[in-house]
Amino acid sequence: MSEQVHETTTNGLDTGKKRKNEAWEWTKSLIIAFVLALIIRQFLFAIFMVDGQSMVPTLQDRERLVVNKLVYHLHKPEYNDILVFKYPSDESKDFIKRVIGLPGDKIEMHDYKVFRNGQELDEPFIAEPTAPNDKVFTVPDGTIFVMGDNRGFSKDSRDPQVGYVKDEEIVGRAELVWYPLPNFRKI
Repeated sequence: MSEQVHETTTNGLDTGKKRKNEAWEWTKSLIIAFVLALIIRQFLFAIFMVDGQSMVPTLQDRERLVVNKLVYHLHKPEYNDILVFKYPSDESKDFIKRVIGLPGDKIEMHDYKVFRNGQELDEPFIAEPTAPNDKVFTVPDGTIFVMGDNRGFSKDSRDPQVGYVKDEEIVGRAELVWYPLPNFRKI
């Protein structure tokens, strides 16, 4: 007489059912991970690449950044924040600049320096002195005034094509450089 052997698991399920349950658990986990990644990407954080020299020496061309998309839903931009915004003339492009002026501020450039409300700004992060400009910029409500750190190579709020950045054009604040790995740092 021969004995029949049935392969069972410790909970009494046969191996085929166990594999189906395991596959379903993996599928559910992957779906949840995908949905969470979409939510994080849409509402919390995004990855951007610096394209150009306008933020040198603070940010280098081709560095990858993590941008906090939630922060400006909680509070308004602050002086010296480095933020990403939609280029007003072509919203398919993103720009990255530093906040220099908030609503109501008067921004002027003379003697190769930048002044906000008559006070010279301390800007140890700029690549070169700022060229004089005869214009006084008064920042309207609902907008900010931004400039790149590499002033001679920056298309920013001084340029009429960019102008003042509207609140609704702001994507988020740059938080850290994550690539290339030797450059990993908080901004």
